[in-house]
Amino acid sequence: MAHGEDLPTPAAGSDAPDFSVWLEQFKQEARARGITQATLDAALAEARPLEQVLELDQRQPEFVSTFLNYLDKRVSPERIEQGQAALAEHGALLDEVSARYGVPANVLVAFWGLETHYGGYLGNFPVPMALATLAFDPRRSDFFRSELLQSLRIIDAGHVAAADMKGSWAGAMGQVQFMPSTYLRYAVDGDGDGRKDLWASLPDAFHSAAHFLRELGWQPGQLWGREVRLPADFDWESARLNLKKPVATWAALGVTQADGSPLPKSDMAGAIVLPQGHAGPAFLVYRNFEVMMGWNRSINYALAVGHLSDRLLGLPPLQGGRDADNRTLSRDDVVEMQTLLAALGFDVGEADGLPGARTRLAIRNWQKSVGIPVDGYASVGLLERLRAP
Repeated sequence: MAHGEDLPTPAAGSDAPDFSVWLEQFKQEARARGITQATLDAALAEARPLEQVLELDQRQPEFVSTFLNYLDKRVSPERIEQGQAALAEHGALLDEVSARYGVPANVLVAFWGLETHYGGYLGNFPVPMALATLAFDPRRSDFFRSELLQSLRIIDAGHVAAADMKGSWAGAMGQVQFMPSTYLRYAVDGDGDGRKDLWASLPDAFHSAAHFLRELGWQPGQLWGREVRLPADFDWESARLNLKKPVATWAALGVTQADGSPLPKSDMAGAIVLPQGHAGPAFLVYRNFEVMMGWNRSINYALAVGHLSDRLLGLPPLQGGRDADNRTLSRDDVVEMQTLLAALGFDVGEADGLPGARTRLAIRNWQKSVGIPVDGYASVGLLERLRAP
C-alpha cells in the first residue's frame, strides 16, 4: 500500500451501536491491562470499522498463482537492481547488523524488498483502527483483539505516535511489516534513541529483522538452499519439505547443482522442494529455509526471498523448469479438481478451491494409482487428465 493514499473510509453503517458497545468493552479491558486513557483517546477516539479492511480480509483470490508467475513478479530486474543499490547505499549499517546477528546483508535486504519494496510501500491504514475492525469481526476476533492490545502497548511505550502507526490492512507495520506481537517480542532500538521506530529508522528495522531471524533459528554461514537438477529416475514422492536427507545422500541419488556440476561434499540435511511440480524448478533447501518460512509460512514466499537474496549477489536466474505448464488455475478449476478426485474415492476434505495439504495428498494418491510422477501438484494439465473419460 503506497504512501500518499487517501485515508481509508469507514464502512457503511459504521456508527452502529454494536461496534460502539464492543469498543467500549474493549477499552475497559485495555485500561484494566494498563493501557493509559491518553493512548486510548489518541488511537481509538475516532475508531470506526473500515470498509476496505473487511473487503480485503474477505476477498478470496480468483486465481491460484503458479510459482513461476509468483517469482517473476517479485524477483524482477527492477527489484534486483534496486536491492543491489540498497546493499551498496546501506553497506556499513548492514555489515554492522550482520556481524551482530549472523544474518547476511543480502538476506535482510531481500526480506525488505519483498515486504515493502525497500520501504516504498509501508501501507496507509491506521493500524489500531484496522485491527479494531478485524477484532470486531467474529471470524478471527481473538487473534486481532490481542494484536490490537499489543499495538496500544507500543503507542503507550512511546515508540510511535498513534497518528503515525500506519500499516497494512491486516496490521503489519513498518519497513519489514511486523505485526504488533512480533514487534513487542523482537523489535530492537538499533540507533540508540530510546525508541523502536520500524517506520523511519532503518537501523531499527534492520536490527529488528535480523534479531527476529536469529531467534527463529538462523544458522550463520549456511545457505538457505540452492536450485538443483534431478535425475530422470528420481523418486518424486521423496520431494517433500518434511523428508530430509544429507546432501551426500541426495548426491548419491543423482541430484546435482542446477548447472549439472556435483553438489558440494556435505552432511548437512536438506529437503527437495518442487514448487511447480516435477516439470518445474527443483530446490534443495536447508534449515535456513525453514527459518524463512517462520517469517511467512508460504513456500513460494520463502523461495522468492532466497532467490532474490542470491540474485542480489549476482548469482544466476533460475536455470531449470521454465518449460513447466504455467497456465493459471482458477478457484473454480480447483473446486472441479477436488470434486473429480472425491468422486474417484480420494479424500480432499472440503472442495473449497484451495489446493491445501489434503488435496495435495489426494493428488499424490491418484497420481500413484495411474502411474504418473507423484508430485502432488495441482495444475491445469492434471485437471485436463482428470476430466478425460
